[in-house]
Amino acid sequence: MSKQLHKNFTDGQVKSLFEKYSKGEIKLDYILQILRIKRSRFFELLTRYRNDPDNFSIQYERKTINRKIDPDIEQNIVKELKIEKDLIKAKEVPIKYYNYSYLKDLLEQKYSQNGVNPSG
Repeated sequence: MSKQLHKNFTDGQVKSLFEKYSKGEIKLDYILQILRIKRSRFFELLTRYRNDPDNFSIQYERKTINRKIDPDIEQNIVKELKIEKDLIKAKEVPIKYYNYSYLKDLLEQKYSQNGVNPSG
């Protein structure tokens, strides 16, 4: 079973549990066991539910793009890889192995770029 609450339960199922908990029909430990969440997460969600039960949802949308490389970093990676490719293809330069971490180090030293996220 997935760890994410929104993948295991619908909004209606969680709302139903909150309603029953609020009426005293089921105990907290039982809900925690069903939802597989901790007390702090439960009360966080319960507060959100009580503030706006009609619009309550456990679904979410990402606010940032995941696994995105900064365009400047990507441009420099491609540029340096082209240089390295020419070296590898040159018959007069005998290269048996290639160290890919060298490119990472080169980006840090030459371009002062060390992250893949624009914000990081």
